[in-house]
Amino acid sequence: MSKKRYFIQIAYDGSLYHGWQTQPNAVTVQELLDKALSTVFRQTIETLGCGRTDSGVHAKDFYAHFDVDDLNEDKVLNAVAGINALLPYQIAAKRIIPVHDDAHARFDATARAYKYYIHFEKDPFKLNRSWLLKDKLDIEAMNNAAAILLTYTDFSCFSKSNTQTFTNNCKITKAVFEELDGGLVFTIAADRFLRNMVRAIMGTLVRIGKHEIHLANFKAIIESKNRSNAGQSVPACGLYLVKIVYPYIEND
Repeated sequence: MSKKRYFIQIAYDGSLYHGWQTQPNAVTVQELLDKALSTVFRQTIETLGCGRTDSGVHAKDFYAHFDVDDLNEDKVLNAVAGINALLPYQIAAKRIIPVHDDAHARFDATARAYKYYIHFEKDPFKLNRSWLLKDKLDIEAMNNAAAILLTYTDFSCFSKSNTQTFTNNCKITKAVFEELDGGLVFTIAADRFLRNMVRAIMGTLVRIGKHEIHLANFKAIIESKNRSNAGQSVPACGLYLVKIVYPYIEND
């Protein structure tokens, strides 16, 4: 029986889950989504996501592709309500999109963007959704350092080791801090990201903001291509995947 490929766009609060990817002895977003899709379409469905968010990381814009036996396309596209009825409240299906048979949620993405949130005073409504940091930060220095990221392409120093990637080169197109009421948000966009890259960059930029290291040190860290020279990874709770771009999908 012929199969048809679709993308599903979802959003999720990652606080309760051990990341996106299915793994033994842990509840993940992919596991729950696959179960819901399999139930609705009455066949075994296995998704492939646009990336792998770590435990506790959130996504406002996440895509996965899946193949389904040749059902009526309208039935598939109108299945969002049924899928949402089976998913926990922390995971929301937004839309299903028909794509060509070779479409790939991970490899076809041409741009991605993340945001990282920091707040400076205890706030119960930001628990697990933003990083509480009580240190004072030099935002201007952090933005000066962030701008340097746009002049480099090899970010080995911010990547987990042994990640099975062919290259650690990325093209960062935006990296900037903006002040919010009682906090900060860091926005970073690139053609691709390495595993743990954004959290490692944030950990290093926070050291800049604390005046523990300076711009010359920041350049030296990048040029060293050594993860042990960069800052510690910041907590997952403040990180959100906010945008994925495909050449054949119209953004919301």
